[in-house]
Amino acid sequence: MGLTKIIISGGGTGGHIFPAIAIANALKRREPGCEILFVGAEGRMEMEKVPAAGYEIVGLKINGIQRGSILKNLSLPFKIIGSLRKALKLIDTFKPDVVVGVGGYASGPLLLAASLKNIPYLIQEQNSYAGITNKWLGKKASKICVAFDGMDQFFPASKILKTGNPVRQEVIDVNNKHFIGAELLKLDPLKKIILVTGGSLGAGTLNKSIEKHIQEIVDQDIQLVWQTGKFYYAGIIKRLGLDFHPNVRILEFLNRMDLAYAAADVIISRAGAGTIAELCLVNKPVILVPSPNVAEDHQTKNAMALAKNNAAIIVVDRSAEDTLVETALALLNNKNRCEELSMNIGKMALPIADELIATEVFNLVQKKN
Repeated sequence: MGLTKIIISGGGTGGHIFPAIAIANALKRREPGCEILFVGAEGRMEMEKVPAAGYEIVGLKINGIQRGSILKNLSLPFKIIGSLRKALKLIDTFKPDVVVGVGGYASGPLLLAASLKNIPYLIQEQNSYAGITNKWLGKKASKICVAFDGMDQFFPASKILKTGNPVRQEVIDVNNKHFIGAELLKLDPLKKIILVTGGSLGAGTLNKSIEKHIQEIVDQDIQLVWQTGKFYYAGIIKRLGLDFHPNVRILEFLNRMDLAYAAADVIISRAGAGTIAELCLVNKPVILVPSPNVAEDHQTKNAMALAKNNAAIIVVDRSAEDTLVETALALLNNKNRCEELSMNIGKMALPIADELIATEVFNLVQKKN
């Protein structure tokens, strides 16, 4: 038996790419000689992030349905057919033992090609609500790794394994780093800190909510670490100035997410599946503001999975501008509620998702051979 060959397909956002890289790293730890090829969508984030992590990637000319534009969708059937052809060719030349799909545009054509070529494939479904493509491809999948309960409404129960979502290990290593984190951010470790993060691109609603009520945060002598994202940073700095107040740090991007998480007493965030997986392991009180601009409103469903276990507070997007800061300040001043949320979110953590998924991949390889 030669070396194991695996294709990992998908991407589009950090929420798909980081778990994919975590799975690849776990496969390499298990069998250092295994060959891994990534397949992504041309022009998307994975084409840059995957090579940076040390893996080879091939791009397909594919994109999703463009909401509200019939013209842009006219070429989609041709792109799908072209991508499927290229995917079939890739399978013929690379000859994978198993294909792994993590969601995102490129996942569809590749998993379909794998099923046509009788190559076993595994789907890693990150959200609590499965997307159309994954539901359809789930019928022929050998295994479906999920992060939430109740996924048998979308997939055959016999194929489901609850593994959790793989996370970036360096991001969740927060133990004993509170003081280092506060120091790096030039904040007082003995004063309360709110962390607001909207991901690398930022979140308009979170930014508007904070900007509108920033004075109330300052007036209570609370410190703020505010990661704006690259789309919003320049405008906010223009309006507020770089040195708005000694208690406030306005940053475009957080290079050391672990230290920001460690410094925080309360975290305000969107509700992407990858972020939630990290927050469960970071074990801090969390306020989630699900983005309404995502397919099947899956962020609300992700957030509800935590809220119904009393593991997070949800503020809906449309009322965030009026209530988010008020909710955060009330939570900071309620020690018992903070402890309760921390304890409950910690119970939902699934820390070895990448290892469990790697084990399943190698099980499929063995079955095939």
